[in-house]
Amino acid sequence: MSETAALAELAKRRGFFFASNGAYGGTAGFYTYGPEGAALKRNLEDSWRDLFVRELGNVELEAPTVMPEAVFEASGHLDGFDDMIVECAACGATHRADHLVEDAVADVEDAEALGTERVGELVAEHDIVCPLCGAALADEPIEAFNLMFGTNIGPGSASPGYLRPETAQGIFVEFPRLKEYARNQLPFGVAQIGRAYRNEISPRRALVRVREFTQAELEHFIDPERDDPPIERVADVEVPLYSASAQNADDGGVETHTVRSALEAGILESEWVAYYLGRAMAFYERIGIDMDRFRYRQHLAGERAHYAADCWDAETELGGNWIEVTGFAYRSDYDLSKHGEYSEDSFTLFRQYDEPKTVERAVVDPDMSYLGPEFGGDAAAIAEALEALVGRDRPAFDGDEVGVELDGECYTVPVEKTGFAVEERTEAGEHITPHVVEPSFGVDRLVYSVLIHALETDTVDGEERSFLELPASMAPTTVAVFPLMTKDGLGDRARSIADRLRAEGFEVSYDDTGNIGRRYRRQDEVGTPYCVTVDYETQEDDTVTIRERDSTTQTRVPTAKLPEAIRRLVDGATLSAL
Repeated sequence: MSETAALAELAKRRGFFFASNGAYGGTAGFYTYGPEGAALKRNLEDSWRDLFVRELGNVELEAPTVMPEAVFEASGHLDGFDDMIVECAACGATHRADHLVEDAVADVEDAEALGTERVGELVAEHDIVCPLCGAALADEPIEAFNLMFGTNIGPGSASPGYLRPETAQGIFVEFPRLKEYARNQLPFGVAQIGRAYRNEISPRRALVRVREFTQAELEHFIDPERDDPPIERVADVEVPLYSASAQNADDGGVETHTVRSALEAGILESEWVAYYLGRAMAFYERIGIDMDRFRYRQHLAGERAHYAADCWDAETELGGNWIEVTGFAYRSDYDLSKHGEYSEDSFTLFRQYDEPKTVERAVVDPDMSYLGPEFGGDAAAIAEALEALVGRDRPAFDGDEVGVELDGECYTVPVEKTGFAVEERTEAGEHITPHVVEPSFGVDRLVYSVLIHALETDTVDGEERSFLELPASMAPTTVAVFPLMTKDGLGDRARSIADRLRAEGFEVSYDDTGNIGRRYRRQDEVGTPYCVTVDYETQEDDTVTIRERDSTTQTRVPTAKLPEAIRRLVDGATLSAL
């Protein structure tokens, strides 16, 4: 059985995750986290908060998952958030065309970067057929399909909206308020963990490609001319890099560099991206990613997002395939500039000069006695548009006329009626649009990766055992408490110890069903690192047995010292050191 199949069976049986709405036939692309999975996911999110919010002094917000259409028009998602779709003429099924190519062509790993025309050629060249009915797809068109879920805000269709396809826009649109909380001082970071939605054409591979998922994103706002990352903190961290040049080379592969050496060699171009690649290594190790099955892959030119000046993905190997679990992008000023252009608010910050400067500024003073009779009720809006235009495009006023656009209609105004002039002014500073550095983590894919990388088998007492080798801080349950038997007061004593450990802040499971060996196996399968057994010796000397999951070794400790012993074990101590 493959590791992905083994995990699927374990995940359903032990309550990690399973397909949603099974009572109604199921709904593709939606998964429910059971008790064990929800706890594991929560621990992973808390670990992310520790490293990217608390320790870095950032803040966190929670934005709505439904946003108006105008947000996504500004962000570019209405026009550019598409996947390649091909429809089978024989059975009507739709498929991700790039995925079909990747499955059929051995040397194509990222067909999405090739474009629809080349993907269509590969479908024909390799005689790719519909996976459901076997009909040829060579003559079927490859089309773009927007992945956003549409909805209406309020009754009727007058106010269209969308379920957000990423949590980032909920941060960007609130920048005018967030900059006030930051006292208009850069740099500052704003994080969010929340749900996002993409209407995937062909959801597949369990939690890898779903229609509802959780993201943990940090938007770090910086002054590109003044703010440098604390590179020295991560300079000596080793990172496994699969660069664009290595991907294009016949013999290219992953190369391990320190962050410092990768920057010096030009493999990493952005210091900010390099900083977060180094910073994230501790997170992946902490949550239990197998670092022998991990790499950072640079985006090729054809697959880079429209907003990204440079982008690297963290990828994990699962079942022989590499999947993206995090994207690290330098988004420049794209997002804030777009929202500043489309909205009525300010997405800039005032940068104070060290000393006042005398500068030339282009200004307008529109002649309303001309604009009013000429344009009627649109005159005031045209005047505002001229004032905005002169700030961003001074050469537009070089001719005899200048044009502005309002609600899709173009208005032409004689330059002499705009009051255009170039003036000398003494200024104390200037307004700048911050740049954004974004590490964006796919929580569900990380959960899936952690589970697959943790799934182990060995032999104990002549029997094969399956267990999850999860870090203690990630395990859904920290300690399980068993009475050897439920009679003679052992059950009551075990319940009392379990309650005490819960009061000390541990996640505790109590189990008194089946023989002790079977109970150990149940806890091993869900990754519980420590089991405590209450037996008759406990009644004699007030000690209990602690059993460690991975080695199955045991030791006895006084019940009075049990909480301290568990805490030391979670922090990295061994049983022999207790």
